[in-house]
Amino acid sequence: MKKPLKLLSTACVLTLLMSALAACGSKSDTSASDPKASDASKTSSSSTDVPTLVWWTIGGQVPNNFDKAVAAMNEYTAEKIGVKVDIKVASWGEWDTKINTIVNTGEPFDIMFTNGSKYNQQVAMGAFADLTDLVQSETPDLYKLIPEKVWDGSKVGGKIYSVPTYKDSSLTQYWVFDHKYVEKYGIDVPNMKTLKDLDKPFHDMKAGEGKSFYPLPMTQSEGLNGFFNEYDDMALGLAPIGVKADDASRKVVSVLEQPDVMENLKMLHKWYQDGIINPDAPTKPEPDKGKPFLSAQGFPGAEVSWQVNNGVEKYDMVQNYGPIYTTTTIQGSLNAISANSKYKKEALKYLELVNTDPKLRNMLAFGEEGVDYKKVDGEKVVERTTDTWPLAAYTQGTFFNMATQKDAPKDQWEQVKKLNEQAFASSLLGFSMDITNLSTEVANTKAVWDKYRYELLTGASDPEKMVPKIVSELKAAGMDTLMKAAQEQIDAFFK
Repeated sequence: MKKPLKLLSTACVLTLLMSALAACGSKSDTSASDPKASDASKTSSSSTDVPTLVWWTIGGQVPNNFDKAVAAMNEYTAEKIGVKVDIKVASWGEWDTKINTIVNTGEPFDIMFTNGSKYNQQVAMGAFADLTDLVQSETPDLYKLIPEKVWDGSKVGGKIYSVPTYKDSSLTQYWVFDHKYVEKYGIDVPNMKTLKDLDKPFHDMKAGEGKSFYPLPMTQSEGLNGFFNEYDDMALGLAPIGVKADDASRKVVSVLEQPDVMENLKMLHKWYQDGIINPDAPTKPEPDKGKPFLSAQGFPGAEVSWQVNNGVEKYDMVQNYGPIYTTTTIQGSLNAISANSKYKKEALKYLELVNTDPKLRNMLAFGEEGVDYKKVDGEKVVERTTDTWPLAAYTQGTFFNMATQKDAPKDQWEQVKKLNEQAFASSLLGFSMDITNLSTEVANTKAVWDKYRYELLTGASDPEKMVPKIVSELKAAGMDTLMKAAQEQIDAFFK
C-alpha cells in the first residue's frame, strides 16, 4: 500500500480513506493473480462457494479454446453437483518429470491421473487419500458401476487409493498401418503377429518412401508401446523385473535378460540402424502427425480416433496380443485424490459424475461442442471436427457412458465389454507388490532404468552391450533385494 499523501492529512479525509481501503481489502485479490495459480482448492467469492478442484492429467498441446471448453464443463457441473475443476495438462513428454515433482515437493492438487508405473510408489509416499470407505459411503453409484475385479486390481495393501478407469481394463494390443501404405506395398496386415513379421514391410516402406521417411516413428516417453506385455511387472512399474504372464510357477525374473526380450531388443536396434526408426527418437518429446504405423492398446473401432488424432484417412489394424487381465492393465489408468485435499468428498463426487453422466463424459473426451465435435445422435454418437483437443479419453472415466464416434461400430462398447469377459488372467492377477519397506530400492532402481530406457526401447543402443551394463547398475541399486522380496510376497500371496 502506498504511503498516504501529506495533502490528505485531516482527520476527516483519513477516516474516509481508511474506510475505503478496508472495503477494498475485504474482497479477494484474485483479479490480480494468475487464474491458474498453484492454489489447489480455490473458491468463488459468491455467497455460495463452489470449490474448484485442481486436476492434473496428461495430454497434448492445449488449444486456444481450452479455457472456453472447460468453462462450459464448469457451468454444467457447478449446477449439477456444486463443483468446478481447473484442469492442468502435463504434456506427454514432461508427464513423468512433472508428476514426480508435484508429488515429491508436495505441490497442492486435488485429483491426479496416474498409472501403474508410478502408482504404488506414490501410495507408499502417502501422496493419495485412502478412499476405501469414502467411495462406498459418498459415491455408491460409482462404486456399483465399476466391477469388483477392477476395484480389486486397483487396490494397494487391500485398500482403495484411486478410482480405476473402467474401460478396456484388460489389455489388447494392436498394430496399426496407414492403409495407403498397406495398398502400395501389399502388406498382409492380418498375418502381422510378431516383430519379425514387421521387418519386410518396414524395409519395403523405407526403400520406397526415401531417406527422411521413418516407418516406425517413436518418441522417448514410450518407445514401442506394449514391448513388455508378456511380463507382469507386479504393479511395481519397473519393467526389468517381472513374471511371465503365463508362467504357472510365478518365477520372478530379470526381464531384460530373457531370450525373447533380448531378441526383440536386437530387432529394434537393427531397425534404428537401418533408418526404420527416427534418429531423434530417444530425445523426441512429442509425436508427429501422420504416423504410418503405430503400436497401441485398443479395441474394435479405436482406429477411428487414431485416424483423427494422426490426420490419417484410414488405418488398418490387427490384434497381436491379448486380451489379458493383469493388475497392471487395471492400473493403466487411475485417478487418485490427494491425501492433503480439502475437498476429498467433492473430488469423489466429481469423478462419480464423470463416470455416470454422458454429457460431462463427452465434453471431457471430445472438447467444446460445436467446435471440437458435434452430436450425431444425442449423447450417443458424435463426430469430431478438430484434431486439437488435448485430453486423452482413456485417462478420464469409463468408456461405457461415452459416445461412440461416427463411423465406429455402434456396438463398440459392447465389444469392449466382451474383450474384458474373454480376457485370460495373468498368473499374478490380484497381486500388487508391497513396497512399504523397499522405497529406497524402488527409487534407486527406477532412477537407473529411467537413465537408460529411452535409448534401449527406441533401438538407439546396442542391447548386447547395454543390457549387461543396465543390469549391473540395477543390481547395485537394489534389484536383487526387490526380486527376493517379490518372490517371497508372491509365494505367500498364492499359498
